[in-house]
Amino acid sequence: MRFLAFSLALVLAAPLDAAELKAAMLRVDTPQLAPISRFEEKPADLGFAGAALATQDNKTTGQFLGHSFELTTIASTPETALEDLAKISAKIIVVSAPAGLLLDLADAAPETLFLNAGASDTVLRDTACRANVLHFSPSDAMRADAVAQFAAYKRWGRWLLVHGSNPADLTLAQEYRRAAAKFGLKIAEEREILDTGGSRRSDTGHVAVQRQIPVLVQNAKRHDMVIAADASDVFAPYLPFHLWDPRPVMGSGGLRPVSFSAASEAWGGTQFQTRFETLAGRYVTEADYDAWLALRAVGEAVVRTGSDDPETLRTYMLSDAFELAAFKGQPLTIRNWNGQMRQPILLYDGRITASVSPQEGFLHQFSLLDTLGLDRPESKCTAFTREN
Repeated sequence: MRFLAFSLALVLAAPLDAAELKAAMLRVDTPQLAPISRFEEKPADLGFAGAALATQDNKTTGQFLGHSFELTTIASTPETALEDLAKISAKIIVVSAPAGLLLDLADAAPETLFLNAGASDTVLRDTACRANVLHFSPSDAMRADAVAQFAAYKRWGRWLLVHGSNPADLTLAQEYRRAAAKFGLKIAEEREILDTGGSRRSDTGHVAVQRQIPVLVQNAKRHDMVIAADASDVFAPYLPFHLWDPRPVMGSGGLRPVSFSAASEAWGGTQFQTRFETLAGRYVTEADYDAWLALRAVGEAVVRTGSDDPETLRTYMLSDAFELAAFKGQPLTIRNWNGQMRQPILLYDGRITASVSPQEGFLHQFSLLDTLGLDRPESKCTAFTREN
């Protein structure tokens, strides 16, 4: 009865001109090492399946108002991404691509609204922000703050920071330094593990790890936990059970900060998981959830505004009127100073969600979700000034 009443209300509120939203998802596949575990092999429809489910959900909601939703998916490469962009007629594009390439795409098509569902680099929400890019993947700053809040809640105040040697690892390590300072925690010591490019899945891999990692982190100053900053996924998964001192591991290994996981069943997550598995025939990944989140946000904006104009939808999504239910226990909104979607961060150990940040006891004058990542005073983004 309630569903019928809701449907009738939507029909009565239907605009004279129904929207016809054409969206696309451009996934840029970059050369990568084989995953550290065969359980982490990337499916061919990575991200695309989440976008397809969102389009299906948008159609279900929009049909009562006469709105239509169309999705095009393109798997590209760094060398052909700009050429593939030129072939896309849609003016709303979900992009899963490295940060530098995302900026190139955004600058090449300033009239297109890009929805970032892949690049977590904080700089994209800071000095390198673009007015035509909204971010639905959590930033590295949000993830680091989620870890730091949990550590503070547990009173694990002294960290051993173990980071890799690649540029992305060093950038991620800086995020954890910032988060530690933000929440009054102390980095007792840092250790660097060099990426030597060796095989991570050889027959004797576990033997080498069992011998080498304890030596690399032995005799560290007193610490309560180990923070792994390994954006390249070289060593962090091996840290648990191979440390010199028995300590919990968080960050890139052990308990990881994620936007979503296949284990999340709270807040209606079970029905989301069931629908995704029926559609895709596999478990959901972060990439799928981020793509789903981006297109569902657009779909919600279409329903509320009755428009398919990218600028109208963008303005609405950045307004105080916008919110989205997304199986995270509270409505999600978008920061109008840098285009980042506010959202809780799940702390996931590979099997269960152990906790969710923001943690109890952390306060904010406007939104508890703004305790994660760059708050308005911290962001150097100026592209969104007119929305403030």
